[in-house]
Amino acid sequence: MLPDKDFLIKLANTKMPYGKFKDRYLIDLPEHYIVWYHRKGFPKGKLGDMLTTVYELKVNGLEYLVRNIQKISE
Repeated sequence: MLPDKDFLIKLANTKMPYGKFKDRYLIDLPEHYIVWYHRKGFPKGKLGDMLTTVYELKVNGLEYLVRNIQKISE
């Protein structure tokens, strides 16, 4: 089940707050990085929820949903 609309809008506009990929939109994080987090354990809280969703979107080839929201938000 996909998250609600407001969550996806926030996800589309959220950037990674730290690390090697700081300031990159979460949906634009490399797949290998998201898979690494999946194996290691996602952080707690909203960021972890968003990264978990990004993982599910990427695994299922649904990144375009978030990219479409980004285009609409421009």
